[in-house]
Amino acid sequence: MMDLSFRQATISDLTALVHMLGDDSLGSMREDLSTPMNPKYIEAFNHIESDPNNELIVATLNDDIVGMVQLTFIPYLTHTGSWRCLIEGVRIHSGYRGKGLGGKLFEWSIQRAKERNCRLVQLTSDKTRTEALKFYESLGFVASHEGFKLHLGG
Repeated sequence: MMDLSFRQATISDLTALVHMLGDDSLGSMREDLSTPMNPKYIEAFNHIESDPNNELIVATLNDDIVGMVQLTFIPYLTHTGSWRCLIEGVRIHSGYRGKGLGGKLFEWSIQRAKERNCRLVQLTSDKTRTEALKFYESLGFVASHEGFKLHLGG
């Protein structure tokens, strides 16, 4: 297998990314895969692209998009005013899962956080994604905090 390449996502990648987000049991219930694309995705992409503390990254293999991740860099007063990186929207294309690409995507993401002088990398995962939870633990992530979410509708 050839090496993965990583790059900033472009608007032309958006359809493939939305389909990856919707390609599992949870994503299929919350993503809108209709055609034409829901304009909210385009609006969100434009906000991410214009924010210097957000990076939407695609992993490619032989020019095919095989993975994605969103990195958000957040300044904090805690930990002596350090930065942290929030990892969100991690997906590997269903046809490429189980081949070690997720580990490479995280390796790249953690290196990117170091380049941005982050002291901490954090993520959340739905508790029903038991395989994902095991995977994150295998990478050294520790479930050290309890997370809460409040859905505001819309």
